[in-house]
Amino acid sequence: MPAFHAAVAAPIALRQRLLVPVCAVLLAGCTWYHREPLAPQDTSTSARSLERIRIDTASMPLPELAAHRFDPADGLDIDEVAMLAVANNPELKLTRDDLGIARAQAYSAGLLPDPQLSVSSDYPGQSGTTRAFNYGLSIDVMAIVLRSANQQSADATVAKTDLGLLWQEWQTVAQARQLFIKTRFQQDTLPLLQDQLELSRTRYERMAEARRDGNLTDDTLSAALTAYSDARKQYTDAQRAAEQTHHDLNALLGLSPDVQLPLQAPAADEADSPEPSDAILDSALAKLAQRRPDLIALQAGYEAQEQKYRAAILSQFPSLSVGFVRARDTSNIYTSGFQVNLSLPIFNRNQGNVAIEKATRQRLRDEYQSRVNQAYADVAHLRADNAILARQLQQAEAALPDVDVAAQHAASAYAEHNLALGAYTDAQSASLVKRIDVATLRESLAEQRVGLQALLGSAIPDAFSPAQNFIDTHAK
Repeated sequence: MPAFHAAVAAPIALRQRLLVPVCAVLLAGCTWYHREPLAPQDTSTSARSLERIRIDTASMPLPELAAHRFDPADGLDIDEVAMLAVANNPELKLTRDDLGIARAQAYSAGLLPDPQLSVSSDYPGQSGTTRAFNYGLSIDVMAIVLRSANQQSADATVAKTDLGLLWQEWQTVAQARQLFIKTRFQQDTLPLLQDQLELSRTRYERMAEARRDGNLTDDTLSAALTAYSDARKQYTDAQRAAEQTHHDLNALLGLSPDVQLPLQAPAADEADSPEPSDAILDSALAKLAQRRPDLIALQAGYEAQEQKYRAAILSQFPSLSVGFVRARDTSNIYTSGFQVNLSLPIFNRNQGNVAIEKATRQRLRDEYQSRVNQAYADVAHLRADNAILARQLQQAEAALPDVDVAAQHAASAYAEHNLALGAYTDAQSASLVKRIDVATLRESLAEQRVGLQALLGSAIPDAFSPAQNFIDTHAK
């Protein structure tokens, strides 16, 4: 028995000596687990943190932003707000995480399958016999056959996700610019609404005093009270709208609620920049499918599905794995051979997955066409609406000088006691209302233009050509 135990222990010790370096090599290439706890506190950017933010202009999704300098020390202009949104928006951070996942999946799809090693050993219980063993090495051949289609599908998915991120960045830029425009509009119109409120309040208080003296009728005082109440409600609603805009802008930029952004007034050449011509818009619309990242992303997604459909068709063939075997039996006879594992495509034949991938491809094709059609419809709607707003603004601006002159004359006459309070406040209110109307139409036109830029895929009109380089970079 001692000899038997020694015979058994010897090969065990030999295997242990061989396994130690093999395990060391395998473990050296492994990834180790590290715990990363969650942060339960608010991590939004504070006012102090905002001063230390540095933005890499090379990572900006549009050429006009990449060429712009970010410096919050002197206040933020419309492009700096857009740059901050791209760099700090919480939703964009999640989409970038999704891109990291897609890249990891593409890396996984390109890896070759690991070979399978099988080891078995038999120890005889009587003398005169030898320990038997069976060593086998095999690999999944079908995994190698499908590797090309799977990797091409994963690479196309990465391109789709990357272009989807670019499109979301463009939408975020548009939202940031529109909120900048809205904030500046509210900062300009709130003083006008406050002046209107003060005029209405003064008129009502004077008329209430006249009513107490018996010099005014109740219906006239009621009309003044209604005007005062309307002006107060309009001012309060404007304050609430300004607070909502502040909340939306801070949320978009990833800022704490208490941060008050110092926004620069737009330059005169920016505020009065000419509208893009029909020829520029038509040219941009004709190249829409090659320009807009969401449409190119759908093209990449369709290509990914093409490869999935191809892989499903290849999977109809029998699953095959081959390997080699080296064995020894208890009578000390050595054998060498091979093994083949083959599935029999009798019932399933992967027909269900083929049907699923084919139907999915058809849905992606229809989704792409629907998005293209919707894009053309949206652009047509904005162009028509923009033309209506432009005519309204032209009419309002044409009427503004006469109203202002009438308000100035009324102020002079009232100061000389040659005009009643009611006529004076009516003239001033008419001027304020017209100014608010002009500002509202200007804001609507500016937001419409930003929306048109987002739909057509970059700034209008001068940044179309360089923007294509950004798209091509993401599509590769």
